[in-house]
Amino acid sequence: MARKFAYHGYACISPCLHHRAGPGSVDDVAARVRTEGGVSDAQCLGDVDGAISHLRSLPYHNGKVGVIGFCSGGRQTVVVASNLDVDAAVDCWGGRVIMGADQLSENLPVAPIDMTPDLRCPLLGIFGQEDRSPSPADVDRHEAALKEHGMTYEFHRYEGAGHGFFAVDRASYRVEQAVDGWREVFAWYEQHLSA
Repeated sequence: MARKFAYHGYACISPCLHHRAGPGSVDDVAARVRTEGGVSDAQCLGDVDGAISHLRSLPYHNGKVGVIGFCSGGRQTVVVASNLDVDAAVDCWGGRVIMGADQLSENLPVAPIDMTPDLRCPLLGIFGQEDRSPSPADVDRHEAALKEHGMTYEFHRYEGAGHGFFAVDRASYRVEQAVDGWREVFAWYEQHLSA
């Protein structure tokens, strides 16, 4: 992903939020992190804040920062956009933006939807209508909260697509929906991150 953004002219950092979980394959480390309750929101915010500070220190940086996340990273993007100073955010099918009390934990103490009044930047959402996490009903609830609080956002929902439909190496890949979704991502960043 970082290479894709660099190709489009963006300075990009992709912090490895799982690096503290030790050595192993990406899949093994991710499984270990999930077993331990996931990356804590506090750790995520600290790591992303450090990446933002570094980007803004670069002599060629225009001072604006966008964040993007996929799956659990989409959830983390909403958390980041509600707690740190960023200029644009993109949530790609972030599950658990809406969480029941039984899903909250020490690592994930607040449901991102409850942070909606604190959202600090425009939010783009990319979702598949066949996804179950988030389900179309979850996306509706998130959109209703954004409207209620007068937030700047756009949600794009794709028929015939489920979870992870940008991933070219998975059976879930949907070329037409992915091409259009990426077009929306780069249009969003052009609108909100240009100098």
